[in-house]
Amino acid sequence: MKAYIYIENGVFLEAKAFGCGGECVGEMVFNTSMTGYQEIVSDPSYAGQFVVFTMPEIGIVGCNDDDMESAKIHASSIIVRNYNDDYSNYRAKTSLSELFVSHGKFGVYDVDTRYLTKMLRDEGALMAIISTECSDKEELKKRLQNAGRIEEINYVDIVSSDTCYSHQTASWSVNEKSYKPLKKIGKKVAVIDYGVKRNILNELCEVGLDVDVYPHSVKADELIVKFKNGEINGVFLSNGPGDPKSLGNEISEIKKLILANIPIFGICLGHQLLSNAFGYETYKLKFGQHGANHPVLNMHTKTVEITTQNHNYNVPESICEVATITHRNLFDNTIEGVRYNNYPVFSVQHHPEASAGPNESKYIFKQFVEIL
Repeated sequence: MKAYIYIENGVFLEAKAFGCGGECVGEMVFNTSMTGYQEIVSDPSYAGQFVVFTMPEIGIVGCNDDDMESAKIHASSIIVRNYNDDYSNYRAKTSLSELFVSHGKFGVYDVDTRYLTKMLRDEGALMAIISTECSDKEELKKRLQNAGRIEEINYVDIVSSDTCYSHQTASWSVNEKSYKPLKKIGKKVAVIDYGVKRNILNELCEVGLDVDVYPHSVKADELIVKFKNGEINGVFLSNGPGDPKSLGNEISEIKKLILANIPIFGICLGHQLLSNAFGYETYKLKFGQHGANHPVLNMHTKTVEITTQNHNYNVPESICEVATITHRNLFDNTIEGVRYNNYPVFSVQHHPEASAGPNESKYIFKQFVEIL
């Protein structure tokens, strides 16, 4: 079926759609990953966004239940050059189109994604509307203008779990073709779910931690009592979507956890929220960093790690007043990791769980165990 894309800069494109039809609004970003489209579309951090894949062929390896990063497809939609409905992989159970249908979503293809990537690189992330129901440019423009911008919507409230639960699996075993069982070392962490990826929970379990996941609305006082009683040994702040500065309540609760001297580890949004909690406001990057091939310099070892990235916001350089910078992005020299002075608190901007992506940063989970 035909689909129509209207972008806030006035660009209007015709495309083809797969999955369900419909209409959706989102912020358009580009992702340079060569693999892992299923993990990307099911990552809650992509809520409210259209993912433009620079990889020209999408759909080749199909989809399966084990590669879902959450229970849903969270990306508003995806935009690809060529979509392949005929897949070939021994693990595949369904096509990407069938997965989209089961979640009431659709993607679009037959689009010059190189053109869109260059546009986003030059102009920055842009809001857009995609529709299989309306082909009128002016009407789509009006609908986009009436829709809320991504900065105005609390997507964390949408993607976070409503209830507390325990996570019970470790990382994926290639030999067993399943997720490994838990191996416990007698330490428990409370994960605050702002949109956590399943493989972050797997990697926390892989290093031997018991993992309890809490809704983003959990109160710091509850966790502080559990820490003092020995019921938990630390707190993990997860990844998630949206503007960290808009999460005032969450930032206030994190401040209490910091003052209670609880060991804290944050990834992505968790990293940004810690910066805001320490009084250093995050800022929005021009087009963000999204991909599984971004070089990051470990400032301590001087080694270069190839990392997975997915973020539009970053912490400021002034954070060095209260923290030691541990990692830097070699594409743009932005801060990728910090360890806070005088507190058992550290965080990274990239994704050491590497799903999908390289495994060179997984040691960071072991560092959390050392701090605990």
